[in-house]
Amino acid sequence: MRDDRPVELVPTDAPLDRLSHTLAAAFQDDPALSWIVQDGARRKAMLPAFFKVMAEQSRRHGEILATPDGGAASLWYPPGEVRDGVIASIYDNLRLLAGFGLTLPRGLKVAEEMYKRHPSPQVYSYLRYVGVTPAAQGKGWGGAIVREGIARAAEQGQGVLLETATPDNVTIYTRLGFEIIEEWKVPGGGPKFWTMVHPAP
Repeated sequence: MRDDRPVELVPTDAPLDRLSHTLAAAFQDDPALSWIVQDGARRKAMLPAFFKVMAEQSRRHGEILATPDGGAASLWYPPGEVRDGVIASIYDNLRLLAGFGLTLPRGLKVAEEMYKRHPSPQVYSYLRYVGVTPAAQGKGWGGAIVREGIARAAEQGQGVLLETATPDNVTIYTRLGFEIIEEWKVPGGGPKFWTMVHPAP
């Protein structure tokens, strides 16, 4: 049974711990993160802190959309080039290094390959991550969040760009109006990705 609960723009002063744990649970078995951090227990331990960094970055530069109880959440960037100041960059990088440790080069390789495939200039609203806690999956919350993000981008005359390394997600995003613009693999035995775009109105 679907539960079409509302989607909210998360306030800039809202705590991020619940959303970070939601995304961590949703991405525990993600093919890309599983390739980067191959030990499942270690991945489970470090993902909440990783997603807190990601959420803070989206709050600084873009926005966070979530259900009121935080059971589903998404992180967005605006079009254009996103740059942090020196202090924020150092702080984030130190926290990422603490979490990823020796696996950080794999994480950086995935990010590099992703951004190589973004248009220049980047004209899309960028859906960085969207996830639903396992207990809440199948209720339509993830789709509701993505549709809200598409609508918000359309109000600004923008399309939406995303990547996924999960084959089942390709079908879901296609149903939401996304088109595959490239299929690619991370060099060195990494996972396959699909880069997808929802066209601007």
